[in-house]
Amino acid sequence: MLRVTVLCQGRLKESWYIDACREYLKRLGAYCKAEVLELPENGDMAPRIPKGAYVIALCIEGKKLDSPGLAAMIDKLAAGGESRLCFLIGGSDGLTEDVKALADFRLSMSDMTFPHHLARVMLLEQIYRAFTISAGAKYHK
Repeated sequence: MLRVTVLCQGRLKESWYIDACREYLKRLGAYCKAEVLELPENGDMAPRIPKGAYVIALCIEGKKLDSPGLAAMIDKLAAGGESRLCFLIGGSDGLTEDVKALADFRLSMSDMTFPHHLARVMLLEQIYRAFTISAGAKYHK
């Protein structure tokens, strides 16, 4: 089973973000082993990246994918032997260039700027959507 880690700088405080993340993590349990790891706002991400993981950094200059495109990417990685994915979400200042350099892929959710806490919820939802697309479930319309 694919393991998915979302490594985040900053801790969630608002209950609505926490509840949304819990819900998507629960849903993801049917498709993968998913976890969210929180670091302090400016915590060093490099040592917390799981060994052997395919690393995807969320940054505005990254490549934009639609939901089926993300599903296809995850499918291709899994079919190619990847067993672990790690998504990186920076804090309010974003990811440093050093951390971005560790990434195998840079992903942009939009040209717009979102609060990093909301980006976490959006990413978990999109990962869930990707798995449901691949499974042929009715969630994605």
